[in-house]
Amino acid sequence: MSETATEDVPSRIGVDVGGTFTDVLLHAGDGRVQVRKLLSTPPSYDLAVVEAVSGLVGSDPPAAVREVVHGTTVATNAVLQRLGAETALITTAGFRDVLELRRLRIPHMYDLFWRKPPPLVERRLRFELAERIAANGTVLQPLDDADVRHLADRLRGLEIDSIAVCFLHSYLYPEHEQRVGAILAEELPKASISLSSEILREQREYERSATTVVNAYVRPLMASYIDRIRTGLDGIGLEDAPLQIMQSSGGVMTSDDAKLRPVFALESGPAAGVVAALGMSQRLGLDNLIAFDMGGTTAKASLIENGAIARGREYEVGGSISAGSRLIRGAGELLRIPTIDIAEVGAGGGSIAWLDPAGGLQVGPRSAGADPGPACYGRGGIEPTVTDANVVLGTIPAGPVADGQITISRELAETAISRVAEPLGLSIAEAADGIHRIANARMTRALRAVSSEKGRDPREFAIIAYGGSGPVHAGGLAEDLGVTTIVVPPVAGLFSAVGLLFARPEFHEVRSCHLDVDAVDPDTISALLEEMRVLLDSAFAGREQPNWARTADLRYGGQSWEIEVELPDGTVDRSLLAGLRARFEDEHEVLYGVRGQPGSPVEVRAVRLAALGASGSTLAFDVADALVPDRDATRRVWVCGEVRDVPVRARASIASDPAPGPLLVDEYDTTVVVPDDWSVRRHLETGALVLEKGAGS
Repeated sequence: MSETATEDVPSRIGVDVGGTFTDVLLHAGDGRVQVRKLLSTPPSYDLAVVEAVSGLVGSDPPAAVREVVHGTTVATNAVLQRLGAETALITTAGFRDVLELRRLRIPHMYDLFWRKPPPLVERRLRFELAERIAANGTVLQPLDDADVRHLADRLRGLEIDSIAVCFLHSYLYPEHEQRVGAILAEELPKASISLSSEILREQREYERSATTVVNAYVRPLMASYIDRIRTGLDGIGLEDAPLQIMQSSGGVMTSDDAKLRPVFALESGPAAGVVAALGMSQRLGLDNLIAFDMGGTTAKASLIENGAIARGREYEVGGSISAGSRLIRGAGELLRIPTIDIAEVGAGGGSIAWLDPAGGLQVGPRSAGADPGPACYGRGGIEPTVTDANVVLGTIPAGPVADGQITISRELAETAISRVAEPLGLSIAEAADGIHRIANARMTRALRAVSSEKGRDPREFAIIAYGGSGPVHAGGLAEDLGVTTIVVPPVAGLFSAVGLLFARPEFHEVRSCHLDVDAVDPDTISALLEEMRVLLDSAFAGREQPNWARTADLRYGGQSWEIEVELPDGTVDRSLLAGLRARFEDEHEVLYGVRGQPGSPVEVRAVRLAALGASGSTLAFDVADALVPDRDATRRVWVCGEVRDVPVRARASIASDPAPGPLLVDEYDTTVVVPDDWSVRRHLETGALVLEKGAGS
């Protein structure tokens, strides 16, 4: 690697942990970049984090490292693999089974054998307390402290690690929850306690219960993980560098905040990639992009439209497609949190190819992960994966990759692919091509979920491709979607780590309401905004003054679900509310193809406020020349059903004038595949590669 940072240059470190690789990037104040890409170390992911950071800062770490920003999937994996803490749920009497009843939604309408996934908290650990506050604040059943202390004795005997508390109407009236929390903290000082009024101040019992339970379920694990990283960083001399954690919303929070509310960091790694994609799009002057991130385990997609990231308020963990599966939800754990709208499918470089009982070729969602990894890694894996297929096709070169932990073997890849090729009566190359195409078909679901399923035409967008495998597959996906422009940023394989360094502090608040947008007194909405502003101002104490972002959830009268639209700056008056209604009706027409009749009642169901700090850096960096690999001038590659000799170039050799494909650009962390009938040029200001259909060929 390049030389370590010097003490007189302020530096920041971004660390992104994935299922297969751990990516670390050190960004110096003068724009120099150092990177490391190591195999992840499940289940102790912190070991790879500390090892990679230590390798970058060297034996004499610079005092000028002013912070470490971390994105992780540890909490997500705990939910997916059911490895969280044993959790208890305390609810209002009569609401014990809300968590199990869920919503009246199933992911597969005609599957008679589908069963709901079991709740994270089994019924024996769901407890009721005789308390009740009405929707208007009237105390119908006072809380009895003795009942709470008796329940604490039961929980002590069960040796419960974490407790979630969710009472009816506590999003408006949290007094009973707060009293229970105080008593439990006194009686069970070692237990983690999550109150729904501190996690989600929003209506809907199931959503609030599920989100609070997930927070409680992963909180002990996340707290232990963050503490181990903190100890490791202190051990290599970075005790003065604060640790920041990426949120699913694209902002960062302190490690102490993340230990209290880890549910907000469940999708932190993918969110960081979208933040970096937005920064790159701004420098390239592109307003409409589909961010596409393909790693070792999953592929993710998100929309950047009119220069803004698409955001959502719900996320489901554990379904066949997360976040984008709005029409087939019900297969995973629902989270009601601020999030970047990311669709995710189980298709990555490590996704395993297999034959179903009918003899059909399938890919994923099971992955080889980091251990043993794809067969070509030579670490004991024997099953064929997407990466093995790409090695056979020639798009990924044999030999050492990344930091040299792995040497890719073409022979091992061919042996693995033969396990599916022979039963199908195909050549190894034909089977590898089939695996590649099926993986593309699965990933197209994610790209369509954030574009065409939301009323957007993907042909009007460019694709920005990153992740270790993203630039390999982007050309085929673009062909399938009719996209004619692809952008591949520098250090594409570590691009999520780049995004960590450009995220800004964020804090969010929400207040539920039920107001007629045409009849409401504007002062009512102003009062809700002011209440939230006071809380968020205290969260930003000691920081620079934040920027404010206001939104509202609206729906037509009689509808069940809302659409979130911007509430512009300025005094809330009748004119502003009329504009709010118009924006809602426009967005409703885009999403659903219809708008209400003139004069149809429109309701405001929630008002939201976000405090946004300043971005950590500008998106400008200089990748060391040492990262440019030394490859042969040509490589044998499967192109359009035949093997051809394809030129291989380094990024630095690509000029601003278009070079025709087929062409390969080998990098430290990925390979960029320029398909036939495409061209590639380099954007000199950013170093990004721009691939265009037909241009210059």
